[in-house]
Amino acid sequence: MDDLLIARCQMGMSLAFHIIFACAGIAMPLLMVIAEWLWLRTGQEVYLTLARRWAKGSAILFAVGAVSGTVLSFELGLLWPKFMAFAGPIIGMPFSLEGFAFFTEAIFLGIYLYGWERVRPVTHLASGILVAVSGAFSGLFVVIANGWMNTPTGFRLVNGQAVDVDPVQAMLNPAGLPETLHMLIAAYSATGFVVAGIHAWLLLRDRTNYFHRRAYALALVLGGSMALAQPLSGDLLGRMVATWQPVKLAAMESHFTTQPCAPLIIGGIPDVDSRRTSCGIEIPCGLSLLAFHDPSAVVRGLSDFPRGDWPNVMLVHFAFQIMVLSGSIMAALALWGGLIWLKRRALPDSTLYLRSIMLAAPLGIIATEAGWMVTEVGRQPWVIHGVMRRHEAVTPMPGLVVPFLTFTVLYLFLAGVVIWLLYRQIAHSPYVSGYSAADQGQVS
Repeated sequence: MDDLLIARCQMGMSLAFHIIFACAGIAMPLLMVIAEWLWLRTGQEVYLTLARRWAKGSAILFAVGAVSGTVLSFELGLLWPKFMAFAGPIIGMPFSLEGFAFFTEAIFLGIYLYGWERVRPVTHLASGILVAVSGAFSGLFVVIANGWMNTPTGFRLVNGQAVDVDPVQAMLNPAGLPETLHMLIAAYSATGFVVAGIHAWLLLRDRTNYFHRRAYALALVLGGSMALAQPLSGDLLGRMVATWQPVKLAAMESHFTTQPCAPLIIGGIPDVDSRRTSCGIEIPCGLSLLAFHDPSAVVRGLSDFPRGDWPNVMLVHFAFQIMVLSGSIMAALALWGGLIWLKRRALPDSTLYLRSIMLAAPLGIIATEAGWMVTEVGRQPWVIHGVMRRHEAVTPMPGLVVPFLTFTVLYLFLAGVVIWLLYRQIAHSPYVSGYSAADQGQVS
């Protein structure tokens, strides 16, 4: 393996690991705050129990996310020093703001964890809200920096050097808002489905535990509502990609030929040599309609671009299809649950529905991982789109296989610790009475 490939593999592994904890760090504090607010509003002890349990889970995930995030920050400097030297003055601001948000989250998470009997209830709830808001802003600033890598703005390039740098304009890059909106919704949706899936499984084992029922309800509402909102943010992001990164759009959709009324291909196997896609389902004018809201719009194909500027078409196309399929299943389950609630005014808790939610629990994480693969691999061979290529950014230092293996072992160790701690949390879930047959609705 050459140094460039090792550096890419290490960065990809680190991002894939960290993003799971980033999603949980954004969404879990919101769930615990909602649970505490419901306790203050209703006085039901089940919500207090939920808030305390979810706070412990948030602390575990936050700690591991802090470690993996720190590793990523070192890797940016060690593996991609030329990228950091060029981009640092331009996107240093969002990274600095992310650090500020991270420390704010850590401070108020400490107050939240240890302040139950030490501060007033309203103050305690406010600290939880600040944890949730800081977690969201932490993710927002990082994704803004990534958006700049896809649509670099805020500088002029003169003889390979960035001049007239405007950090604020860089933060307002065209991809920033669509990407952050899509990522935040994905974090809430993915985490909500994971939590709902865990408590759906526990409900199938014990229908009488009101703790699992309330946890399942809150997580399902969060995850389901975000899954239904995700296609809207996806539309916004897709139109941005069509305008600013047409080669990425062409790879995502396995679209080789520039044409008006371009068809949307569902599935399919791209063949880059023959420049055709086989075994796919074509929807006439579908791609033009989605990309530009105009069925007759011209969509540029991969053949319009130099072969050296193509990303890995097979990988990007399959990752995009996996993301869309996973998100579609989640949205369909959310819609199904909403229809059940509208019809019966009862939580959807039939055996079939609980099993469906349990099986769908990992789909949000799968969709998020696949989406980031589309974002990052789809930008290749550029590290900064149109400005800096991979080989120009990577470190010239040999022997990268050693840190690659070291960090792999570290991530495996951290994953084992997290699984063990969360298993203990789940296995020792409290029993809360208060369940009645009327709560259950119709069970099949």
